[in-house]
Amino acid sequence: MSQILTSLLAFVVAIGLLVAIHEYGHYIVARALGVKVLRYSIGFGRVLWSRRSGADQTEYCLSAVPLGGYVKLLDERDCAVTFAERGRAFNRQAASARIAILAAGPAFNLLFAIVAYTVMFVSGVPGMKPVVGPVEPGSLAASAGLREGDTIVAVGDRRVLTWEAATLAMLDGMLSDGAIRLAVADGAGDERPVALRTLGRESELTEPGQLFAKLGLRPWSPEPEPVIGDLTPGGPAEQAGFQSGDRILLAEGKPVSTWTEWVKIVRARPGGRLEVTVRRGEAQHHLTVEVAAEQSAGGRIGRIGAAVKLPEDLLAGMRAEERYGPVEAIVRATAKTWDISTLTLRMIWRMVVGDVSPKNISGPINIAQYAGVSASNGASAFLSFLAIVSISLGVLNLLPIPMLDGGQVVYTVAESLKGGPLSERAQMIGQQIGIGFLLVLMSFAFYNDISRLLG
Repeated sequence: MSQILTSLLAFVVAIGLLVAIHEYGHYIVARALGVKVLRYSIGFGRVLWSRRSGADQTEYCLSAVPLGGYVKLLDERDCAVTFAERGRAFNRQAASARIAILAAGPAFNLLFAIVAYTVMFVSGVPGMKPVVGPVEPGSLAASAGLREGDTIVAVGDRRVLTWEAATLAMLDGMLSDGAIRLAVADGAGDERPVALRTLGRESELTEPGQLFAKLGLRPWSPEPEPVIGDLTPGGPAEQAGFQSGDRILLAEGKPVSTWTEWVKIVRARPGGRLEVTVRRGEAQHHLTVEVAAEQSAGGRIGRIGAAVKLPEDLLAGMRAEERYGPVEAIVRATAKTWDISTLTLRMIWRMVVGDVSPKNISGPINIAQYAGVSASNGASAFLSFLAIVSISLGVLNLLPIPMLDGGQVVYTVAESLKGGPLSERAQMIGQQIGIGFLLVLMSFAFYNDISRLLG
């Protein structure tokens, strides 16, 4: 229950903040250009709180449905405008001013991402070195010549320090020209080029969480002994009598030699019971634990609320950190925002033509889960989550689809070229297309969310 509440709270905070930033872009640019702002609302539906302030008596609102927001501008097309205020109506502005107001919302979302990444790069972004773990024989990775222990030093023309940066660059390369081009270094530090040919396999490779599995490789990870570390207070492991430092010997009478084996056993028993033998000091203890069931993207899994106890020096040589001075941090943050934005557009287009799995579309349930997980992992993880969602929100709203900011920009350009407003029929058709697109998108998103929940 606590995880659900954490996810819900993190989701509301994330969406509320990003919507507020988006709408503030529209609001501040409209005011700067002299357009009267009637209402600035975070959320839709019934107004929960409001106040008026300023010379224009703008109404500032918090509404009941926290999944969006809007800025209502003075406009002759939907409200009465006095002669004295006609010059402050949105529809009376030059096309360039209207486009600036419309584009300001998505622009502020992208600007937020740049600020977020700048803060992260200045404070230091922790990660793991991109060292290749086991390579599956006969896989794409094996055919390309990747070997266990290789370190990825560059993807395309980009030098990478962490797995997170390498993964982003690999997706970008795959969707750009149907190949993942790497520069890898062996244990002696000698570099060599490696090319993974992915053309025609983009759909399966872009299924959520399947990139490395389908390529046939795993990021390097330690194989620690099955020794219990921190315990969740009141969790199943603590209630069963487990203690930090316990070494798992047997589970259901079968020997357990690695933590990975132990995790697989626990995950396979959601809602079940495990008979476990542990070594504590010089003595052995027999414990029975009731395995809790937890919903994940892949279905129901077992949890007991126990982390692994890692030797202090186990990961010391594998940690990496991206940290830069303020100026370079801004440059790199801008580049990363651009890279993710273009990758998002590429993913959307390839999804439309069928080259990328539509399972990548996430709805509010999945976003809430990610929000909760990132919030639980600390400020840096949550800030990274906010940046990604903010970029997605900005890019989505720039698409030339009626009902979205990008669609309104297209209308404005068309009206400017035509020399007058579009016909009501044209606007109606556009609105219907926009509504249809959003309904299809929402249907996919909810279907994917429910599918992940049900496993």
